[in-house]
Amino acid sequence: MALTKNKIVEHVNELGFTKKKSVEIVESLLEIIKDSLEKGDDVLVSGFGKFCVKEKSTRRGRNPATGDDLLLDERNVVTFKCSGKLRESINNGK
Repeated sequence: MALTKNKIVEHVNELGFTKKKSVEIVESLLEIIKDSLEKGDDVLVSGFGKFCVKEKSTRRGRNPATGDDLLLDERNVVTFKCSGKLRESINNGK
């Protein structure tokens, strides 16, 4: 089951904030992260991980339905690398 934005708002609400203030906090945080990534900046959250914007160059691809070759445009993608602490926590939880 996925952690949704609504569930994050509920967790923030449990810290003593009003529902409206909890929504504002979560929305603001996500907006800050989006703005940073749009500028091409990395987002580092200590103990959690790092979001990076990587450039992918133009490359050849194939339409899986028809098998036709095509050219994929260059684009930016967001990648995530988890921190060592998070990786250790996840693996020790087994």
